[in-house]
This record gives sequence, structure tokens and C-alpha cells, in this order.
Amino acid sequence: MDALIKTWQQLQHFVLPWRCLLCGAAGDHDIDLCADCAAELPRNRSCCARCALPLATAAMMCGECQRRAPPWDAAWAPFRYGWPLDRLESRYKFGNDLAAGRVLSTLWRRESCPVDLPKLLLTVPLHRSRLRQRGYNQALELARPLASELGLSLRHDVLQRLRRTDAQTELDAVGRRRNVRGAFALHAGVELPAHVAILDDVMTTGATLAECARVLKRVGVQRVDVWALARAPSHRG
Repeated sequence: MDALIKTWQQLQHFVLPWRCLLCGAAGDHDIDLCADCAAELPRNRSCCARCALPLATAAMMCGECQRRAPPWDAAWAPFRYGWPLDRLESRYKFGNDLAAGRVLSTLWRRESCPVDLPKLLLTVPLHRSRLRQRGYNQALELARPLASELGLSLRHDVLQRLRRTDAQTELDAVGRRRNVRGAFALHAGVELPAHVAILDDVMTTGATLAECARVLKRVGVQRVDVWALARAPSHRG
């Protein structure tokens, strides 16, 4: 069976070879991204351990976290939100480009997790109207292969978005916090383990993830981590 699968994959790659979604060159390492574009991906190696904010030197807590500690306990964001990852993310999230989503999920799966694994992985929910409009939850589709790779249980029915909020990209930091305040709740009858992680695609100010973390903490979850594919380089804006 393994030999048959391998033969089929080789035939598939011959008929439909990997092709870089950014520049059109030949894909590399079984992904639709060439070696040159992959080398430009902004990895988030030096960051705040608490909120994953990119820093010149890694630290347990950045200045912002020291001034006002976030409601979560640790963060993991393997990439910085910048060229060329931001182009792939925009195509995936707003352009219905699922091929870009597959590239992003593969990139994430290939990164080592630097924090203790949770007992359960959750995803930030979309409001039902936005889910109908987009057709998929971008965070959930990133989480599925990642959870499988890490051997984690994944649930998308724990948190619910009570109301449709404005697009966070159009708001500043204060506006983002106000926009999502009281926007999430726990589905009735849900039992949660002591350690969970909540996943989103991009973390900018952390307002959405913070609101989800508060909901989980209020029902007794002892440790809540936040995961995002990419972290924006600044709290401001």
C-alpha cells in the first residue's frame, strides 16, 4: 500500500508539479513555494515568551507585558507578519486561495513548538454570517493539520462568537479591544482540561485572543496559551 501511495504521489507531482505561489518558479521540498521565497520567510526566533512580540533580543516578558500582563500564559507564533508571508496570508484569508492556506499550514507544521503542549487545541470562531460569506474558518483549517502533526485533540465547538464584529484590520489597538469585548462565550455543557491553547491565524494587538482567554479563564481553565501563525511586529496601531 505504501509503495502504491508513493507511486501515485510521484505521478501526481509529474502531472501537477509544485509551483511557487509567489513568483511562479518551481516549488521546493514538496510545497508550492520555491527555495528563494521560502528563505525570505520572516521567522519569529527572537521574541517575547509571553506574547510572541518580535524583539531584538528574546525575553521572558516585553515591556508591554510587564506594564500590563495579558490574560494568557504563553504564546507561540513561529513567523513575523511580514513579506512574503503576509502576501500568502492575505490571499488565503481574503482571496479564498486555499492553495495558499495549504502552504501556510505546511510551513507551520514544520516548525518546532517551543512551549508545553496543551491537552486541547481550540480555534477562534467566526460569526455564522462571516463563515457563510467566507466559506471556511481560516484558523480552523490551519489548526487541523497542526493538531494532527502534534497529536492534539482539536475542537471548534467550544467557543462561540455572539455577534458579528467589525474587521479588526480597520481599527487601532483601543478600537480592537472595544470591538471584541463581550463578543465570545462558551457553549453550554462544555468541560475543559486544565491546559488549553487557542489558535488564530494572525496576532496583531492580541485583542481577540485576549477576549477568548478571559472567557476560558472565567470558567476555571488554569492555563491558556495563545497560538498564531504570525505575529505583527508592534503592539501599536
